[in-house]
Formats: sequence, structure tokens, C-alpha cells
Amino acid sequence: MTREPQSLSFNPAGIELDRRLGLSRQLYQALRVRVLDGRLAGGTRLPASRDLAAALSISRNSVVRAYDQLYAEGFIDGRVGDGTYVAQLPQTALPAKKLSTKVSTGLSTGLPTALSTNWLDLPVVSSSKVIHSGALGRVERNHLALPPVGPPRAFRVGVPAFDLFPFEVWAKLNAAFWRKPDLQQLCYGDPAGDERLRGLIAAYLRSSRGMQCTAEQIVITSGAQQGISLCAQLLVEPGDGVAIENPGYRAAGHAFAVAGARLHGVAVDSEGIDCTELNGLNDCRLAYVTPSHQYPTGVVMSLARRLELLAWAERTQGWIVEDDYDGEYRYSGAPLAPLAALDRQGRVLYVGTFGKIAFPALRLGYLVLPPALVSAFSQRRAVDVRHSEVSTQAVMAEFMAAGHFQRHIRRMRRAALSRRNCLLARWPINIEGVGDLPNVVAGLHLTVPVSSVARERELIEQAESVGVEVNGLSRYWLPDSQTPLDQRAGLVLGFAAVPESAIEAALERLQTVWDD
Repeated sequence: MTREPQSLSFNPAGIELDRRLGLSRQLYQALRVRVLDGRLAGGTRLPASRDLAAALSISRNSVVRAYDQLYAEGFIDGRVGDGTYVAQLPQTALPAKKLSTKVSTGLSTGLPTALSTNWLDLPVVSSSKVIHSGALGRVERNHLALPPVGPPRAFRVGVPAFDLFPFEVWAKLNAAFWRKPDLQQLCYGDPAGDERLRGLIAAYLRSSRGMQCTAEQIVITSGAQQGISLCAQLLVEPGDGVAIENPGYRAAGHAFAVAGARLHGVAVDSEGIDCTELNGLNDCRLAYVTPSHQYPTGVVMSLARRLELLAWAERTQGWIVEDDYDGEYRYSGAPLAPLAALDRQGRVLYVGTFGKIAFPALRLGYLVLPPALVSAFSQRRAVDVRHSEVSTQAVMAEFMAAGHFQRHIRRMRRAALSRRNCLLARWPINIEGVGDLPNVVAGLHLTVPVSSVARERELIEQAESVGVEVNGLSRYWLPDSQTPLDQRAGLVLGFAAVPESAIEAALERLQTVWDD
């Protein structure tokens, strides 16, 4: 490809870095903004790390870390012996107009909020069945699949290494709260959640995920599932189309179906949700996605696909619900910037949870919302639960303020990486009908292809006979999916729930029954 160095040169002038703050993060953000607003066009050659470091009077390591993060997120391409270039993004991935570099101020531009007014007359969900006639759309009319109970075992999905949680620290903080509680905290609380906790969450997301959010945009929830349900109740009218990844997180589909949505299962390829298929849905007003680590395939959504998805939301005035359920677990470089960090039109609602960092029984999560939606979400939550349990919020706030949270994240990431490596190294080979293990760069689980659904079920039954928990990929698909049945087969394995010794023992038992 012929390049034009004069028209595609990069001038670092104008990049101002505050030496009191993280230099690599500031440089990364400055370069990313210039790519998004068009000042750095695709094909522009960036200076060598040593040259840029000299031009900015910073260390080369700071430049290398910034480049590494930009490369991981798809903003730049590095070619051995040929330098570093701004990535060429397809025109369909770019919005009709340049993205603003200003912090989003929500929906003050006149975009309709289109909040549902029917949330006081929702369909009913019994303890065993969804019983609202016609609300399920394409969701199976049977028992809602619930997470397994009891002690974790290999290879349970969705469970972090909570055996490593600092329970002694948590107990001391909890005891300190109740030893002399602030009487004001024992009154009815803010439905949006504890103000201090919301401020600390916003600060964490700004520093670790590049999200320019404030405490006022955050609503505390009782876990990610409640956050998803609130989005369904307030953003969906009965009969609205909702796009969900297929295969995908079925509990999210149930939440939208209970709100009366018509579910559209959209295929997932190697770059994430298929935006070409999404663009063909005329009645779709909302898309639910897991871009950091697609559930359950493990695909990381490419930058081009992220921009395509944002352009779809802007063009259709639709919503994107971004479920970042295990985004902290990135095994090469820092966690990727979420869709919400790229959104400049107030179309993304970000769902976060503490359950994948602490432990599942801690029913504590949060939503990051466009400012214009915060009041409605807070009021809707007040109808359900009035406010979150006070002491848990206060203890988590102190846990974060004292630095325990960040240290624990680093520990959990190291543990998950070690347990992933153990699974990859000792996985049984040459098992009939089982494909190769994937390259696992993020998350808490992996998916292995299997030749047929019949073979998938056989392998799962054999695993269960020796006390090993394995999920079938086929159960994550919508029942009337167009994909042939046997192409839906696979094994979904969580690798973080138990220590390496338990993983090794489970794999030895699998080797025995699967070799027969």
C-alpha cells in the first residue's frame, strides 16, 4: 500500500501532559481522541516510541504502554520492521459526523428519552415460570435457568476466585461500621445509592476504564441482573424489538421478554455482534451486548465493530446496554475501554458488577447512565426496593477508599491467569469430537467447539458422573435459531472458581471418562 508521508504525518504538538498524573494513560487518551475525531487519519504513521518520548520529554516506557493499549483496542497497527500506523477503519464503522471530544452531557441535544410509561403494569414472573401470555417472544416457555447453588467446583461458569477474598479485612470494616454507625445512614437512603460509593465507582471507572463519568450518573443496583431488568422496564415498550447476541446471556433475554420485547437473536462472529444483521432489523430500538468478553463465546469486540454499533445507535436513536460483567480480567495489557467510553451521544447504558471481583452472594452492582435518565431509573428502583442495603454500600466504599479494592483486583487477575494456564496446560487432548482450545485473552471462562449436540450432551453427562461441572454451548442459543443444531455445540468452562489443585484433579477425572 502506498503511503503519503506529507499528508499522513503526525505532529505531537498540542499534546499536553500533566506530570503529576499517569503519563501513559494521558498519552493513550490524547492519541485515542485524535483518532476518533479524525485528526489522526487511518494510515498515519506514528513516531517510534523513542522519538515520541523525546519529543514529549517523557520516558519511553510511558509511550510503549500507551501504544500497547491502543494496539490492544485496535486503534493502531504495529508491523515488524515497518513502524506503527493508525488503523484503517471501514467507512461503515464511522459515524456520519465526527465524534465530539467533549464529555457527554447526556440527552440535552433533544434526543427523545422514550422511557416506558407502562412499568407499573408489567407482566408477572412466578417462581418457576414466566406466565405473561405472549411476552416471551422467542424465549423458551419453561423454567428460567438459574445459576447452580452450593460450593463452587470445576468448571463452574461465572464464579471468580472468591476463596482469595480478604474476608478478614471485610469483617473489620463491617464491624467498624456497626460499632458506631452514623444515624443518618440508618434512615431511608437515596434510591440511586450511597453518594460516597458512587463517587468512588466513578473515580475507578475514570482511571481504569477511560470513562468520563461522574457520581451523578451512577445508580447502585442489587447486581448486574437488576441493572439489566431496569433497562428492560424503562427503555422497552411491549412489542419493541430488542437485539441480543446469539448465543448469549439468556437471563438478559428473559428480562427483556418479560418487559414485552420481541427478541431478535443476532449472530456473533470473530469481531462481535453482526452489525450488518442488526442494521437489517427495522423495529429494533435496543441492543444488549457483552463487548469486553462476549458471553459465552469469549470474543472481544473489535474497534471497528464498536464504532459500527455506536453509529447504529445514533442513526436509529436506539439504546445500547453494555454488560461489562468481567471486563477487569484482561491478561495482556490494561482492560479495554468499554463502549461507554467511546459514546458521545448518550446512547450507552453501562452495567457493572462487584460479583465477579468479590463473590456472587454480594448483590452489589451499578449502572452508569446518560444524565437525563438517572432520575427515572432511581424512581423506578425506589418502587422495587426503596434503596440498597446501607451497610454493604458503606463497607464497599471504605474497602475502595482504603485501597483494598485495587489490590484485590490485581490479585484476582493473577489468580485467574494462573488457573487459566493450569486448564490450558493439562486439558485432555485427542478427545473424540472435541476441538482445539481457544486463545484466551480475557474473562473467566472459555468455550471449546464440539462436533455435535449429541456428543456435547454425552461429554457433559460423563463429566457429571465424576463430579465435574461443564456447561453446553447449545443451551445459550435461542430455540429457533437459524444456525444448524450441531453448529451450536460446544463446552463452556469456567476456570477461576477453584484452585489449581482442584482443576488438575478434575481434569484427571475427565481424562479417565472421556477416553473410554
